[in-house]
Amino acid sequence: MFRLSSQIEAILYLKGQPLDLAVIAECAGCDRDAAETAMMELMDDYAHRDSALEVVETPKGYTLQLRGSFQTLIDKMIPPEIGTGALRTLAAIAIKGSISQTDLVELRGSGAYQHVQELVEVGFVRKRRQSGSRSSLLQVTDKFHRTYELNDLPIQLPVAAIPKLADEEDVANIEPPDEDSGVDFTTEVDSNSENH
Repeated sequence: MFRLSSQIEAILYLKGQPLDLAVIAECAGCDRDAAETAMMELMDDYAHRDSALEVVETPKGYTLQLRGSFQTLIDKMIPPEIGTGALRTLAAIAIKGSISQTDLVELRGSGAYQHVQELVEVGFVRKRRQSGSRSSLLQVTDKFHRTYELNDLPIQLPVAAIPKLADEEDVANIEPPDEDSGVDFTTEVDSNSENH
């Protein structure tokens, strides 16, 4: 039979969220005092382990979590959550390869300003001032390619070929223009964008 502290460790792992002592005691089939004693034993055990995990008490209850010293790894391995609008703006930037913020706002609407700020903060978009222009140049970063496992996008559509999307529209419904529409789908690779 496992020790009570081992059972509580398994409960914390399986639940994957903070739990108060009453819930832990109920799941472990013991009284609250026994659960509290076993929890202290478990916390002490983790405090003395050379482990990436720790058991801590939070305002919402006890939890098994990755130690704070691994935050850099968390940021690298787990993509941040971004909203649908920002995700669609990111897709427009990625499809184009590089685009001026002015063209992006024309394409996506004024909400793109906030989306770009959010995407720059999470490291998916690089924003650079263009000499001789008031508009910044936007490009996706290496972090974007690592996160979404894209090295090369198959087609870089010209801005004129991408319809303006409202946030509630489905990106899957984008249709490229007809071949006879005069839009040139061939693109030249910019040597600066390959190196960044």
